[in-house]
Amino acid sequence: MKHKEGNFKGYKDFNIYSQCWLPENKAKAVLLVAHGFAEHSGRYGNVVNHFVPEGYAVYALDHRGHGRSDGERVHVDDFNEYIKDLKTFFNIVRKENPKDKIFLIGHSMGSVIALLYTIEYQQELAGLVTSGGGLAKPGDPPMAPRKPGEALPTAMLSRDPAVIRAYENDPLVYRGPIPKGFAMGGMMGSLYDKVPKIKLPVLIMAGNGGPDGARSRLLYEQIGSKDKTLKLYDGLLHEIFNEPEHPQVLTDLETWLKARL
Repeated sequence: MKHKEGNFKGYKDFNIYSQCWLPENKAKAVLLVAHGFAEHSGRYGNVVNHFVPEGYAVYALDHRGHGRSDGERVHVDDFNEYIKDLKTFFNIVRKENPKDKIFLIGHSMGSVIALLYTIEYQQELAGLVTSGGGLAKPGDPPMAPRKPGEALPTAMLSRDPAVIRAYENDPLVYRGPIPKGFAMGGMMGSLYDKVPKIKLPVLIMAGNGGPDGARSRLLYEQIGSKDKTLKLYDGLLHEIFNEPEHPQVLTDLETWLKARL
């Protein structure tokens, strides 16, 4: 496995950190990962360790304001700044892999970014995978924080205590208060009338141990793809790729990918 790190110029000349993990031989396909709120691209080791030995290339960026990228922590003036950065990164990945299929994988906030990106650029992608995301109906109550300035709760991430300890002790993870005005539920609601435009193959994955299951079921019902699959896992929490059952989750993802190569 080869690991490469770098930076590129994102929107407004922000330095955006990125990294990739490459198989020894030609890749079967590329997995492009958009991470979730407050975390960073380095938290997807289970995805990397499963897929790169199977011949996939994995690329990921740290969103602006996250990880090693520039920007006020977890802040954007406009959510579309994430989309602009992702488009720039996609173009870099495409240049390095001119003939390979690229599948976009978005987790949590990254699933919202991935959905917005797909609505605009789905012709460039071979498929879309969402993890721990979904939709809200317009007007539904916003997601966390439950109180102004409350930090992101960690107990909802995984049932594996080691995952929680690593998250809480990771210097690249933002552990401060969620900014006032951050309303992921509002973003999910804004997508409700847009996702019927998505027509490419879609895999929607989530644990049923929290609200992700209902949100993902709503996304499955609303999305316009004929080739769409919903995989819900009883008892699993938000980070299904970091749950004790992650080998089965990643095997299910691999099976879905193989059928679309």
